[in-house]
Amino acid sequence: MAPHLLTLFTRPERAWQEIRQEETHNSLHYLAHLLLLSLIPAVSLYIGTTVVGWSLAENEVVRLASGSALQLSVALYIATVAGVLVMGAFVRWMSRVFETRPGFNECVGFIAYTATPLFIAGIASLYPSRWLAVAVLALAGAYSSFLLFVGIPVFMRLRQEQSFLYASSIWAVGLLVMVNVLVSVILHWHLYLMPEYV
Repeated sequence: MAPHLLTLFTRPERAWQEIRQEETHNSLHYLAHLLLLSLIPAVSLYIGTTVVGWSLAENEVVRLASGSALQLSVALYIATVAGVLVMGAFVRWMSRVFETRPGFNECVGFIAYTATPLFIAGIASLYPSRWLAVAVLALAGAYSSFLLFVGIPVFMRLRQEQSFLYASSIWAVGLLVMVNVLVSVILHWHLYLMPEYV
């Protein structure tokens, strides 16, 4: 996992080639990457909401009770992993129009590596601030988009003209899935789990 993590940020084209080669030997090689990096936003959110807190008014700090923060963090973790699986299914479904038909594991692995900047951006949850979250998510989203457009021709073995349309479709569906999953988690947590504030 660590070598790909570094090369995705330093030499992304080479990283995609290495990931693709690894895929031929072990179709579940992405699993540790997905399960470990998905912990970053969840653990950061727990720490940020219980230890640091956030401010809605001057000189007022709001924190979550540890039980409520744990529920939210677990829900976020499950939603993150589920979102990657759903996106993998969409990528596989959309690939039916191309000659190359990747397997479900290949598609999930592709999304897991493409979402790496978003996982790492979860560190921003250590300091709950909406402006910080927006800025960090915008940067992470931009780099994830870059990884998507660079990686799709290499990983899916497509020609450039095919890959642009495919990547654009994945990007649009990914945005919808991310928004729907996160909003669903927050609404479910707020309406059914009854958060406790300190």
